[in-house]
Amino acid sequence: MADDKKRYPIGQFDCPEIITQQHIENWISDIENLPSKLSNLVSGFTEVQLETPYRNAGWTARQVIHHIHDSHHNGYIRFKWALTENTPVIKAYHEHLWAELFDTKSAPIYLSLDLITALHAKWVYFLKGLSSNDLQKEFIHPEGDTVISLAEDIGIYAWHGNHHLAHLKIVADLS
Repeated sequence: MADDKKRYPIGQFDCPEIITQQHIENWISDIENLPSKLSNLVSGFTEVQLETPYRNAGWTARQVIHHIHDSHHNGYIRFKWALTENTPVIKAYHEHLWAELFDTKSAPIYLSLDLITALHAKWVYFLKGLSSNDLQKEFIHPEGDTVISLAEDIGIYAWHGNHHLAHLKIVADLS
């Protein structure tokens, strides 16, 4: 598999021009099902697999698992900000630097798997309760001053989970 295909094994996120209720439901389902798919895939990974990058100069499987929690935790908070503030500028984080921190490089994966399971259960409960007006609320991402609606962000995080799940499948297929 070519390195660019390994970087984006499911392609990049392509948000539909008009986001329908069916898109929202499908994306929430992806977010809801990610924890079990992730746990089923990686629970049997060996230490060697956990230290294997999914591509040249890519993160190890362990780093990807911890990154999913870090990213989705930040994502959940962004939803709360958008609903309680008027188009807030969210706090970005340097994910590439977080991925190099000692806990991301060495902590047991069950720590993040447990957190992802709990976070996604609460997040999905929250997402299913959003009104169509809530879904139109927006925040500003400081990188490029991009304005993102909550409807679009549900799609982004559904894609993000599947994107990294595909990275972990690459590691699983290497064995």
